[in-house]
Amino acid sequence: MSRIDFYHLQKQTLDEVLPKLLQKAYATGKKILVKVGTEERVEFINNWLWCFNDESFLPHGSKKDGFANQQPIWITADDANANNAEFLFLVDGAVAEVGSLQNYERVFNIFDGNAEAALQQAREQWKKYKEAAFDVHYWQQNNAGTWENKM
Repeated sequence: MSRIDFYHLQKQTLDEVLPKLLQKAYATGKKILVKVGTEERVEFINNWLWCFNDESFLPHGSKKDGFANQQPIWITADDANANNAEFLFLVDGAVAEVGSLQNYERVFNIFDGNAEAALQQAREQWKKYKEAAFDVHYWQQNNAGTWENKM
C-alpha cells in the first residue's frame, strides 16, 4: 500500500518548498511525477525549477519539452503517469483518484494551509485516503519553518 504524506504549508510557499522536496526525492533514484492543478502552473513550475538555485540542478520536463519517458521528473496537469514514476507530487490543488494511488510508492500532497479552500480539499483527501487504508502521514511547518510529523 502506498504511503501518502500531506505537507501543510504555513511559513513558506510552494515555490520555496517544492524544489527542496524534489531534490530529496530525486536523490533516491526514483522517477517523479508532479501533478499540478492547471496547465499554466505546469509551465511556471517547469521554468522555476530551472532557475530556483544557481548551485542545483533538477532534470525535469513537461509536455512542452517532450520525451516524458526519459524525464526523471515530469510536470503535468494530466492524470497519466507518462514517465512511469514511483513518486507522485500533488500541488496547486491537483488531486488523484484513490484507485490510481496504488501505482505509486509514495505520494506527496503539498497544500497551502493559509488558503481555506486548499485546507478543506486536503481534509477531504485525507479522509478518502485514510478510509482506503493508505499509510497516511501529516507534516506541518513549525515556527522555524521545519517539518514536524503530527500523525
